[in-house]
This record gives sequence, C-alpha cells and structure tokens, in this order.
Amino acid sequence: MQTTERRERGSTRERILDVALELFLEQGYEKTSLREIADRLGVTKAALYYHFASKEDILLELHLRLHALGRDILDRFDVLDDEEIVRSWPGLLDEFIDRVIANRELFLLHQRNQSAIEQLAQNERHQAENEDIQQRFRRFLANDGLPLEARVRMACSLGAIFSALMGVGGVFGDVPDEEIVRYVRAAVRDLFPAG
Repeated sequence: MQTTERRERGSTRERILDVALELFLEQGYEKTSLREIADRLGVTKAALYYHFASKEDILLELHLRLHALGRDILDRFDVLDDEEIVRSWPGLLDEFIDRVIANRELFLLHQRNQSAIEQLAQNERHQAENEDIQQRFRRFLANDGLPLEARVRMACSLGAIFSALMGVGGVFGDVPDEEIVRYVRAAVRDLFPAG
C-alpha cells in the first residue's frame, strides 16, 4: 500500500509542477498565486502545502528539472572510458537536443522570470545542486585523458545547443522549431567531423 501511496503522491507532485509551469509561463511567477495553482488543479491550497511549503519551492523544483538534464549526461560518462566518451559524444548531443526541445518550457520559464530565478541563488539546496553539477562539468572538461581539442569542441557544442535553442519560440521569427533543430544538429555535427 505504501508504494501505491507514494506513486499517487508523486504524480500529484508532478501535476502541481506541470500546472505551476503553465501558469508561470502564462502570467509570470510573481503574478501567479498558490490559490490559482490549486484552483487549476482542482485541489485545496492545503493540498499544495502538503507537497510544497511555498511557491519558491515549486519554482526551485522546476529549476532542478534542468539540472537533471545535465546530470543524466554526466552520469553516463561515469561508465565510459575516455575513448568511448569522445566517440559517443555526438550521439549524446542528439539525445540532449531532443531533451532540451522536450523541456523548452523550462527554458522559457527562466527567460521570462529571471528575477525570480536569480532569487533562488540564495536557496541552500539550489546552491548545493548548482555547485555539484558545475563541479562535475568542470572535472569532466578538465579531464586530460580526453584530447584538449575534443574537450574544447564538447564545451562549444553545449554552448551552441543552449544559445541556439533558446531562440526556439521567437528569436528566429516564425521559423518552425523543427527547422531550427535541424540546423542546430548540423552545426554540432560540424564540430565533430567524422574521422
């Protein structure tokens, strides 16, 4: 029975996050109240408090979904040797691009609510999570078992993905997302010529 309760609680928690994300994107973090989140979910405000102590906690959990994207790639490297990392990098980037596109609302949340996101920097859990993922990426890029050229190309490819895909949904005008993604994939592949 505990497993069922945990699963239900987890799904309610995820539904809260999904609805909060919708509202934060529609009207902004500052203008969205916990009451509005509860109303859209069809639950009481007390039910929200069972899962999250505050609206800031909801924002933090949404932000940490992005950390999970990077952590997944880093976790894969723990089981690969240096040669396999270099060889598998282009394929991992394709997967990463897919995940970024699938989670573009989280990136939009950051763009549209920068002051609220900046305030998260004071949160101890955010600081610890942020420091962990930054340190792991630094150690990865500092790994002298990987050729320097490959490490530089890896860093450039991540920057290219983030900066170009931020343009999905407006910066590049009315260009369909699929077309932008196609060009991002091509640009990233150019960084890793077959050889």
